[in-house]
Amino acid sequence: MSNKEPGYVYILTNPSFREDWVKIGKSSRPVDVRSKELDNTAVPLPFEIFATMKTLKYNEVEKLVHKNIDRLSDLRIRQSREFFNVPPMVALDIFYDIAKIIDDVEIVLYKDNKPIINEESKETHRREVKRSRFKFSMCGIKIGENITFNPTGLVVKVASEDSIEYEGRIYKLSPFVGTFMPDEQRNTSGAYQGARYFSYNGRVLDEIRREKEEI
Repeated sequence: MSNKEPGYVYILTNPSFREDWVKIGKSSRPVDVRSKELDNTAVPLPFEIFATMKTLKYNEVEKLVHKNIDRLSDLRIRQSREFFNVPPMVALDIFYDIAKIIDDVEIVLYKDNKPIINEESKETHRREVKRSRFKFSMCGIKIGENITFNPTGLVVKVASEDSIEYEGRIYKLSPFVGTFMPDEQRNTSGAYQGARYFSYNGRVLDEIRREKEEI
């Protein structure tokens, strides 16, 4: 059931978090107030607002955002209700998807805790969001072809537009990297952009994609 007054679903980041941790919650009041309330002794540095979604259905939308992230993987941090190990752009991508099906949604992006009014800045965010989803066809790679996992030299087979097969199991690129990355090469966040770690005919997938996007 919708609320009588609109509220907000928010994406917050924090400089004291790892780079790909976000807090996604809801508030019946403007989020700049809520982010100040969250600034307490439990967190070394203040939260920063990344984006907000204003809607009458903010209770439902918050649950929907959480459910969408849970479908990606087990990305909740210590099963906390509102903290997730995803890049802010991925969360924002989900905001935009929801905005397509709910009429009254208003999404506002923030920089330095201030709303971004400039349309060009918004469009830059949208382009980055759209770029977050990799498909093998972007690189001209067909299902059934082989690619190489660069950190170890493992050869895997392309199983679909966005998945690979290794030893009879199907993986998305990023979770595969997280599973098979050698300990000495792991980053602190444990989150990886999969296309940067695989190559096709000796060339990194992300480089092939960038080249084709510029044509």
